[in-house]
Amino acid sequence: MKGFLEDANYSIGLLDEGATLADVIDNCIYEHTHTGKKAFYVGDLGKLVRNNIQWQNVMAPIKPFYPVRCNSTPGVLEILGTLGIGFACSSKSEMALVQDLGISPENIIYTNPCKQASQLKYAAKAGINIMTCDNDIELKKISRNHPNAKLLLHIATEDITADEEMNMKFGTTLKNCRHLMECAKELGVQIIGVKFHVSGSCKDLQTYIHAISDARCVFDMAEEFGFKMNMLDIGGGFTGSELQLEEVNHVIRPLLDVYFPKESGVNVIAEPGCYYVSSAFTLAVNIIAKKTVEYDKLLPSGVEQTRNDDEPVFTYYINDGVYGSFASKLSEKLNTIPEVHKKYKDDEPLFASSLWGPSCDELDQIVENCLLPELSVGDWLIFDNMGSGTLGEQSTFNDYQRPLIYYMMSFSDWDEMQDAGIASDTLMKNFFFVPSCIQLSPEDRFSTAA
Repeated sequence: MKGFLEDANYSIGLLDEGATLADVIDNCIYEHTHTGKKAFYVGDLGKLVRNNIQWQNVMAPIKPFYPVRCNSTPGVLEILGTLGIGFACSSKSEMALVQDLGISPENIIYTNPCKQASQLKYAAKAGINIMTCDNDIELKKISRNHPNAKLLLHIATEDITADEEMNMKFGTTLKNCRHLMECAKELGVQIIGVKFHVSGSCKDLQTYIHAISDARCVFDMAEEFGFKMNMLDIGGGFTGSELQLEEVNHVIRPLLDVYFPKESGVNVIAEPGCYYVSSAFTLAVNIIAKKTVEYDKLLPSGVEQTRNDDEPVFTYYINDGVYGSFASKLSEKLNTIPEVHKKYKDDEPLFASSLWGPSCDELDQIVENCLLPELSVGDWLIFDNMGSGTLGEQSTFNDYQRPLIYYMMSFSDWDEMQDAGIASDTLMKNFFFVPSCIQLSPEDRFSTAA
């Protein structure tokens, strides 16, 4: 490994057998309570190692290409690079980050469906040739700015969500694939494969069957035009659950064996993002303000009021929000629930509560309605599963500052990496020992990836 990671201001704590991530969170909260109460993450990088082992056990030989936009912090990128995973990049900055890891261009895919000409030229200069395309205007732009590009035609899938709306934002139809191949042939652009994507929210795994069948049709079509196809990208949408992974594999494996057998020479890849990082990161936030509100204003519309009018209802403001770590809340439901850090009795009363970010913006609502014990300004809340879509480039709205990141890994996970022969000398320089009796101070080698 090489590049910015050698100089990056971050370190990874090796946890003694008696130390846990909960201990780390407790001690970080203790320190932050005395030094400024700033929001922070604790990242279990060993989780990335375990998730990769699970992927290899269930999904091999499908090679994972990690979407950098999910979480571009240096600890994550270095561990994944060390594990031999490829990277799917959507911008010049992401490509540069991955290049600084020492990743070869063959293991980088440029996946942005709407590419800037300047970034195509950057990819061409860097030798990053594999990229996606789903329309003729994009194809012509690629031919002008990256003549050595190798394209994966991005085909649309009938991804039916709960409200039965079709997800057709990106991806082309089978009918249009022929037109794109004709254009590519005229322009002298190579087409080497097909990409599709099935959303993690899709409940009908038959969507994969239709998508793989469509991909096979595109491969057959490409033979007529003389294109040598050798890659199938089945996209992302992997939630991180081993059960979901096994269910997807159970559906796709028979079809892949028939349509894209090993002897066909087609490399099957995927883009698991949140699968690797979501459960690896925990966010701790501090309550900075509190007020009592009317109950009917807290309830979502259409929900019947069932409480006692004498019970208080609380609105809490925390020091992180949708213009920071909860940015994904603007486009999707929050996939985690708040946990109160301080100890409280099992029979302690719970009150209707809502959580808001610090911007005082009407969009900055984190949790619309939940039950919590009465909390005070200065108390801490914990959010699990915060590793995906929260740690990329972030907004500067209201002088937002990215939370500190404390990277951890257990000795058993570290041993796993060493046994596999993938623990580089550069990576080893970033580790330090965390004893079971943790006492953190500002002088300790905890540092940030900000």
